[in-house]
Formats: sequence, structure tokens, C-alpha cells
Amino acid sequence: MPKMTLTRLAEMRAQREPIVMVTAYDYPEARAAERAGVDMVLVGDSGAQVKLGYDSTVRVSVDEMIMLASAVHRGTESAFLVCDLPFGSIEVSDAQAVETAVRFVREAGVDAVKLEGGNETKSSRIRAIVAAGIPVVGHVGLTPQTATALGGLRAQGRTEESARRVVREALAVQEAGACAMVIEAVPTEIVDAVLPQLRVPVIGIGAGPSDGQVLVLQDLLGVTEGRTAAFVKRYGSIGEASTEAIAAYAAEVRSGAFPAAEHQYGAGEEAVRAAREAAGAASGEND
Repeated sequence: MPKMTLTRLAEMRAQREPIVMVTAYDYPEARAAERAGVDMVLVGDSGAQVKLGYDSTVRVSVDEMIMLASAVHRGTESAFLVCDLPFGSIEVSDAQAVETAVRFVREAGVDAVKLEGGNETKSSRIRAIVAAGIPVVGHVGLTPQTATALGGLRAQGRTEESARRVVREALAVQEAGACAMVIEAVPTEIVDAVLPQLRVPVIGIGAGPSDGQVLVLQDLLGVTEGRTAAFVKRYGSIGEASTEAIAAYAAEVRSGAFPAAEHQYGAGEEAVRAAREAAGAASGEND
């Protein structure tokens, strides 16, 4: 497949071709996404939880995200590669935001960076990064990095004030120069109200059809433990299958069934005799 570009993504939106985005956090996941033919791959800061075991996305560092993004880049050929800028890496100033974004392009090879929020500060960060020649994907609605200020990990846009904020921030992100945006956990009717005013591709996650969709890979594969968000649909049971396979392996090791003869290497008589002679000589030296 040819490399996905911003021009092609804009064409897909104009032609009402749904855009498929999925998260990935390492080389094997990137290869799987490539084989599946997705349009965009997101190295989300959700990797903090699903890959690194942190209790929140805010714990992940720039260096850790660059490590994950670099691995995904090595496995990505045609998909458009986007990476989240982690919490704390852009909050200080526009200059800090540009420096961080440059690192992700130079060291990890991403096609674009993604940042959450659309207030005045975040809009300024978007403008600065875009001015430096780096495409930015915005993210409005539920923004996990600042979920505490939003009342927790819950749907946004369900009150008058919240609905106005979602619309205001979506428009601000667009005007700041974002090439696309993710809208998360917002009622479909609220998204539909602002979509006619948006000129860039809108990728939904729990936000209705939009121009495309994104899901966390571990959620759709059935790897995530515990409760998932209401908008998640499982397309596989990889987590259960993995546990069953490991348990079967452990049982065979403990019973002596593995390794069987077909899982072992053989050696000729001369090699065996030489090994025994060497072992005998070593034993004599140790006496």
C-alpha cells in the first residue's frame, strides 16, 4: 500500500471514506496493524497503562514514549503515524512544546504529534508546533491527561456548559492549525452539531460515526483486564487465549510432557563421546 498522507486523509474525508485508526505500542503490534491495512496508527499515551503498567497516562515520560514510538515506526510502512505528547512535555511554554515535538519527529520518525485540549494555552502550543513545520492532531472532549479537572473519566458534552466547551475547543483546535482531531466520549448529537463547521478529519472514540474511528488495540483484542469504556467493542479474546496457552505450557513443563523428543536436538556418537570425555576430564581436575 502507498504511504498515507495528509492529502489522502483529506480526500477520504471529502469522499466520505471512513478513516481507520488504531493504537499500537511496539513493533509486533505495528506489523499487525499494517497487515490489517489501517489508515492511521496512534502511539497513545495509553501505553502508560496497557504496556508499562502505570496507573495513569500522566506517569509516562517523553523518553518512554519515544521508545514506544520508535518501535512502532520500525514496524509501520504505509499507515500515517501519530504519537501523543505526554503530560508535562508541553505545559511550560511554546518553546518546550516545539522542542518536544521535534524530538518525536527526529528520534521516533512520527508523521504527526497529538496533544490534548483546546483552550487558549493548548491552541498556542498547536500554532507553535505547526509553525515549526510539524503536523498536529488535536484531541477534545474527554482528555485523559486532565481528566481530574473534568470530573473524572466520564463523557463530556452532556450539559449545556460542557457542550459549549466541546464545540468551542474543537473550533479553536482547527483554527490553531491542527491537521485532524480526535473527539473522545462526546454524545453523537453534540459532535454532529459541530461537524459541519470543521474542515479537518475528525476521528471519533465514543463520539459517534464522525469521519473515522480509533480504538485502543488492547481493548478491541480483548487483552485489557477489568472494565472497559462503554464505547469499546471487543473483536477478539486474545487475553483469554494467551492465558490459556501459557497455562497449558506450564502444565506440560511440570508434568514432564514438554520438551518432547521432537523439541530436542540430537547429536552424533562422536560428539557425544567427546562431550563425555571432556566432562570426565573436568571431573578429574575438580577431585
